[in-house]
Amino acid sequence: MVKTMNRRSETTRCGCPFPHPRNRIIAESLQNFPDDIRFAAKEKWAAFADACSRKNLRAPDAPDMIEACTKVFGFSDFVARVCIQHPDLLLDLLTGGDLLRPYGVSEYAERVRRDCGMCADMPALSVVLRRIRKREMIRIAFRDLQGWSDLFETMRDLTNFADASLDVPLSMLYRWLADQYGIPISKKGRPQQLVVLGVGKLGGRELNFSSDIDLMFAFPEAGKTQGGPVSVSNEDFFARLCRRLIEVIGERGPDGLVFRVDIRLRPFGESGPIAMSFDATESYYQQQGREWERYALIKARVVAGDRPEGRALIERLRPFIYRRYLDYGTFESLREMKEKIARENTRKGMKENIKLGSGGIREIEFFGQVFQLIRGGVNPHYRKRGILNIIKLLEKDNGIPETVSREMADAYVFLRHVENRLQMADDLQTHSLPEHPDDRRRLALAMGYADWQRFMDAIETHMERIRLHFSELLATDEPDHPEDEHIRIIKALWTNGPDAERSIEMLAKMGVDRPDTVLTELKSYRDLMDADDVSPQGKKRIKRLVPQILREALSGGDPAMTLRRIHELVKSIRRRSCYAALLLENPDALTRLVKLAQVSPWILSFLSRHPLLLDELLDPRTFNAPLDKGTLYRELTERMERLGTQDLESRMDDARIFKQINTFRIAAADVAGLLPLMKVSDCLTYLAEVILQHALEMSWTPLVEKYGLPDGCRGEKYGFALIAYGKLGGLELGYGSDLDLV
Repeated sequence: MVKTMNRRSETTRCGCPFPHPRNRIIAESLQNFPDDIRFAAKEKWAAFADACSRKNLRAPDAPDMIEACTKVFGFSDFVARVCIQHPDLLLDLLTGGDLLRPYGVSEYAERVRRDCGMCADMPALSVVLRRIRKREMIRIAFRDLQGWSDLFETMRDLTNFADASLDVPLSMLYRWLADQYGIPISKKGRPQQLVVLGVGKLGGRELNFSSDIDLMFAFPEAGKTQGGPVSVSNEDFFARLCRRLIEVIGERGPDGLVFRVDIRLRPFGESGPIAMSFDATESYYQQQGREWERYALIKARVVAGDRPEGRALIERLRPFIYRRYLDYGTFESLREMKEKIARENTRKGMKENIKLGSGGIREIEFFGQVFQLIRGGVNPHYRKRGILNIIKLLEKDNGIPETVSREMADAYVFLRHVENRLQMADDLQTHSLPEHPDDRRRLALAMGYADWQRFMDAIETHMERIRLHFSELLATDEPDHPEDEHIRIIKALWTNGPDAERSIEMLAKMGVDRPDTVLTELKSYRDLMDADDVSPQGKKRIKRLVPQILREALSGGDPAMTLRRIHELVKSIRRRSCYAALLLENPDALTRLVKLAQVSPWILSFLSRHPLLLDELLDPRTFNAPLDKGTLYRELTERMERLGTQDLESRMDDARIFKQINTFRIAAADVAGLLPLMKVSDCLTYLAEVILQHALEMSWTPLVEKYGLPDGCRGEKYGFALIAYGKLGGLELGYGSDLDLV
C-alpha cells in the first residue's frame, strides 16, 4: 500500500543529513523487496562500488546511504547504469549536497551557464549538455524515489532544467551564428532576438521524467542581418538558429540526447516555416486557427530567448485563445475532440496506457482545459497554468462538486507519479504499464505497494473515477429513450416547410389556437437560415435551436407571440452563433429565456441589444432579488481587480458590462414578481450610484498621477461632490432614465 512516512530526518554516518520525506507516495524500503529484486539491486551497488574503485574514487560507506543508493538502483536501471558508467556524477551530487536539498528557482540556469561557458562550438556544447542532463536526472529520480521531493518539485525541476537547457545554448548559438551572418535587424533598425514558446507540459511547468518538449519559434519583425560577412533575411537567420538549437538539444548521439523536441504544433504544422514573424503568426491564428490550436496554446509560455517580446506575442495571441465572452460555441469542436479521445482509447494497447487510455492523464487535462477555453476570456483566473489550479478553481466557482474536484486531483497526482516512476525505470518515454512480472513488481514497489494486484486495484479505482467524470463532461441532454409524439410533431413542424396544411393539422391536434400564426413565425426563422450573412455553422446551430424554442413556446400561452419576441433575439445573434450554442448546451437557460419572453417584450429587446447577457440565464439566482448597494460595489471592485489592467478603456468596457448585467438582473426579478415598483427604482438608483463612484475613482487616479492632488485635498478626500437631482436624486430611476448631475 502507499506508505506515509512521518519519521524525523536521519543523518548518515558520513554526516550527510537525509531530508524530511515530503512525498506521501514513497517506494517500499529495501528490506521489503522480494529476494530476487533485492539481490539484483545489491549487485548493481557492487558494480557501482567497483567503478568507484577503478577510478580511484571513494564510494559512500555509511549504511543509510548505501541502502538509499541500493534501493534507487533496484527501481531504476537508468540511474544504476549512469552511476556505474560515471560514478563521479553521483559522488559530486553527494559531496556537494545537491542530492539532499531542493534547488532554488534560478539554480539550473546558473549551473548550465557555468558548465557551458567554456564551450567553443556546437559539438562541445552538445557533449556538456548531455553530461549535465545525466547528473541532473540522477538527482531528480533519486530524490523522487526516496520521497525527498514531492510531485510538484519533481515537475518543477524537470521544467526548470528544460528551460535552462534551451535558454543558455540559444544565446551561445545566436552569438556564433551572428559571427557568420550579422545581427538580425528590423526594418526600423532594431536588433531582433528569437522567442521560444513552450506549449504542452513544458508550457504548463508539468514535465514528466522522460518527456519530449513541444516548442514554437517566432521573431518580432521581418528584415535582414547586418554587420556580418554575409547578409540573410531574418527568417533565414532564425530558421538556421532553430535548427541548430534542435540539433544541440534533440539529436541522439553516443551520449544520448537532452530532450526530444517536437515542433509539429507550429502554424501550418510540419509543412510550415520553422520560425515566423509575430505579424505572420498572429495572422495565421486569426485567419486559419483551429479549435485544437486554441487548446494547444492554453499553456503557451516563453521558455527561452527574448522574454519581454515573447510575453508581448502571447498577449497578441490571447484574443484567439480566449474569447471575450463565455465561449459555448466551442463546445461542438471540443465534443469532437472528446469523441476522438474516446475512439483512440479503444485502440489495441490503450487499456494499459495511463496517459492515453480511458481514465488516464489526458482525460484529466482535457477536463480542466475545456473550462479554460470556455471561461478564460471572461475570467482571467482561468488562464492560470497547472491543471490542479483549474480543478480547484472550478470547485470554488461551483463548476464541479467538491467530491469531483478531490477525486480528479487525487487521480492526477497518483497517475503522474506512476508515469514518472515508469519512465525512471529506464529513461524511456513510455506510458504503458509493464507486461513482464519482474517489471510489474518493481513498479508496484516503487509506488509503495507490496504486490502488483494491490497496485492495480488502486490504479483502477482512480481511472474508473476519471472515466465517469470524463463521460459526463460535454454530455448532451439528448434523451436515451424513444421520442414521444409531442417531440416528433415539433420536429416535423420545423422540417415540413411549405406543407402548411399538414402543419396546421399537427398544431390543432396539440390544442394550439390560431396555428396559422405559429407557422408565420416559423417562416421568419426559416428566412434567417437563408440570409447571406449567416455562416454555415450559424445555420446549423439555428436549425437545431428553433425546434427547442418551439417546444418551450408551445408549453405556454400564445406561442406565436413568444416566437415573435424571441425571433428578434435570434436575428441579433445570427452572426454570433456562439450564443445559439450557449442555449443549445444549456436547456434550463432556454427555458428561462422563453419564460421571460412570455411576460416581457422589453427584456427580450434588451437581450437582443446585449446578447452577452444570455450568460446570466445560466444561473437561476439571476431571478432572485438583485444585490444590495454594498454587494454591488464589492462585485464591481472584484471585477476590476480580475481585469488585471489599469487601461481606462478596458475598465470602462467592464463597467458597461456590469451595468447591463445588473440591469438585466433587476428586470428579471421585476417580471418574476420579486420586486415591487418602488424597489425597482431603488435598485436601479443603487446601481447608478455604484457605477458613478467607480467612474469617479477611475477618473481621479490617472489625473492625480499626472498632475498631483489639487490644493486643499487631504488623503482620500476628493474636494468635490457629485449631486444628483431629478429621478436619480429622488430614487425614481427607470430602465431608460438618464442621469441629472451637478
